[in-house]
Amino acid sequence: MADMLALFTSIGLSEQKAKETLKNEALSSALKDAVVQAQRVRGASGVDKTMGTLLYNMASRLKDTKRLTFLSDNIAQCKICTELQLAAALDFVKSHPQEPIDQKAFEDACGVGVVITPEQIEDAVESVIKKHKELLLKERYRFNMGLLMGEARTALKWADGKVIKNEVDMQVLHLLGPKTEADLEKKPKPQKAKVAENEAKVNKDEVAVNGEVMTGEGKSLMEQLRGEALKFHKPGENYKTEGYVITPNTMDLLKKHLEITGGQIRTRFPPEPNGILHIGHAKAINFNFGYAKANNGICFLRYDDTNPEKEEEKYFTAIKDMVEWLGYKPYAVTHASDNFQQLYDLAVDLVRRGHAYVCHQKGEELKGHNAPPSPWRDRPVEESLVLFERMKKGLFAEGEATLRMKMVMEDGKMDPVAYRIKYTPHHRTGDEWCIYPTYDYTHCLCDSIENITHSLCTKEFQARRSSYFWLCNALDVYCPVQWEYGRLNLTYTVVSKRKIIKLVETGVVRDWDDPRLFTLTALRRRGFPPEAINNFCARVGVTVSQTTTEPHLLESCVRDVLNDSAPRVMAVLEPLKVTITNLPENSKSDVQVPDFPANEAKGSHVVPFTRTIFIEQSDFREVMEKGYKRLTPEQPVGLRHAGYIISVQKVIKDAQGKVVELEVTCCKSDTAEKPKAFIHWVSQPLLCEVRLYERLFLHKHPEDPAEVPSGFLSDINPHSMKTISSALVDISVKGAKVFDKFQFERVGYFSLDPDSTADKLVFNRTVTLKEDPGKI
Repeated sequence: MADMLALFTSIGLSEQKAKETLKNEALSSALKDAVVQAQRVRGASGVDKTMGTLLYNMASRLKDTKRLTFLSDNIAQCKICTELQLAAALDFVKSHPQEPIDQKAFEDACGVGVVITPEQIEDAVESVIKKHKELLLKERYRFNMGLLMGEARTALKWADGKVIKNEVDMQVLHLLGPKTEADLEKKPKPQKAKVAENEAKVNKDEVAVNGEVMTGEGKSLMEQLRGEALKFHKPGENYKTEGYVITPNTMDLLKKHLEITGGQIRTRFPPEPNGILHIGHAKAINFNFGYAKANNGICFLRYDDTNPEKEEEKYFTAIKDMVEWLGYKPYAVTHASDNFQQLYDLAVDLVRRGHAYVCHQKGEELKGHNAPPSPWRDRPVEESLVLFERMKKGLFAEGEATLRMKMVMEDGKMDPVAYRIKYTPHHRTGDEWCIYPTYDYTHCLCDSIENITHSLCTKEFQARRSSYFWLCNALDVYCPVQWEYGRLNLTYTVVSKRKIIKLVETGVVRDWDDPRLFTLTALRRRGFPPEAINNFCARVGVTVSQTTTEPHLLESCVRDVLNDSAPRVMAVLEPLKVTITNLPENSKSDVQVPDFPANEAKGSHVVPFTRTIFIEQSDFREVMEKGYKRLTPEQPVGLRHAGYIISVQKVIKDAQGKVVELEVTCCKSDTAEKPKAFIHWVSQPLLCEVRLYERLFLHKHPEDPAEVPSGFLSDINPHSMKTISSALVDISVKGAKVFDKFQFERVGYFSLDPDSTADKLVFNRTVTLKEDPGKI
């Protein structure tokens, strides 16, 4: 009993409340389980009072305790962190009794990841006050302010209620001015109004700190991929798939396959190591690795390294890095070249079986779907075997001979090439081989060798499904099943390796990792978290149809993750010097800035506050304009986190009339009328370079001749990158590592670029705080 009393008081319950709880056996048991589970999730971070209150309220209101662990986990992970969200969570689990819970649907219903900016709150309150302005002016402070709160909350369901109330109070004060004696006279309230007020109070309590975004939607993706398992064949039941060819030996081969795999699902991600992976590959990675992971299987990373002319070691390294960056660990890293000898032996067997022949048609003759039939198609098997051996020994020139398979593909292409001659050393096998297998020959046989159960390919490979089955059956080897899905495309970009190389060669972009591209290395450099990319792939889903998505959906996923994970700091991109004249010359104090204002328990940092500070040039206007709420000679503003309000005393300009400095006075914010706005600032800052990015292309489909007749290189957005070389950032970022991410308050999300040096940090803007409707 004493242990449980100590446990309950440790989460913020008063001793009296804890003792009352212990009298209720069911409640105390549920609360104990909830707290212990939360502590297990939190580890050293512990359970603070706010979290403890949520756990208590959850335990006291939850009817079905089998959901207790699920809800405790979500509270401990700071996904459910307000009473309003808890109410929504309890409603959701009550109305969804089935197992398992759809995490994505749950989080959508509870407002997890919804970001409400101060500007949105300001605009919503302004709109509500404008609606009731006439009656407000008439009734003044006797007006039911709860009505304003209620309507603002309706417009911004998940916003912080305290922030809404502060904004309402500030805007009402600005409209009506300070309370007069008449306003202060008490007016008896009818009973009905009192009840309404109590109801409003309950609602107000429900609206508290805005919800935090989860770090990934992997679970929903896993659930989605488990769902796909209902459509796919089970391991060993390949023959149940439509179009699968059954031979007299099929069942024996499947039996042997099951003995090797133990019935385990096996997939593979098979990139060509001749370029950097892009956003479309992220979907393929998530599908292949995710499907295996969701079903307790394994996934190989297999390099399709059969074209030594285009392959470089840097691509091998970058591909593996990107797979692991997205959070996946290959069961094994393999290469098509691991199987060169076995593939050659199988090719010899294919010739012996009468299914392949050596052909001397030139490459130009074989292009297209209406190539003339080969005059060598019916040459004797023994002759083809001799010629194929001569190809292997290097007795033919490049293009003088190929090995072709006797089959017709689904798209009508006849007798695809299995082997061609290339006198180019291979990065792994050196000069051992001068003949190399093609994709059409290699892919299905490597799948067979690795006992792949599900060969997941994008839709364009559907035309090769029949050849995939044909080749395995022609050689009488285990035949996996090829499944196709729609590839992922984005507007306003190109992902073709050839076109990206052209962008690099012409100097439009710096390299494959230029943050304006949508290669995975570029997205990492720009600051996109891998969880956000995985979330994006989950939202797009695995469909048969090809999808073309606009970048703002991906950027929304990025904001969701960074809102939860990127600590806030203050930075000024276009500095304006401000001297606070009523502070001493050597004045200096420390200001505590929360890393996450919506959840101050997640930590804070200290910045100096001195007589000289810097603000954004856009936060000052010399001439007051309607609707402008920041600093003017007639209008003071507050300084975020500092506890001061500043008022302009003197505007200093240079010879060209540009404002270069302000002289102001300050006063404590708790001793003056509340200002209309609070702005960010820096003092004794670090000089840094900031790079701001927009879309690289002007049109949605830069490769489409109908949109861009003169070609994608003519469609470059001249404003796709803006460099600010003299931005200022607070000293808390000192010591940051490359790719560390921050939210510059009121400015955007930023990531530290590899170009940074000890003398000067370089930041890339990852995304703005909210989607810009004015984008190109």
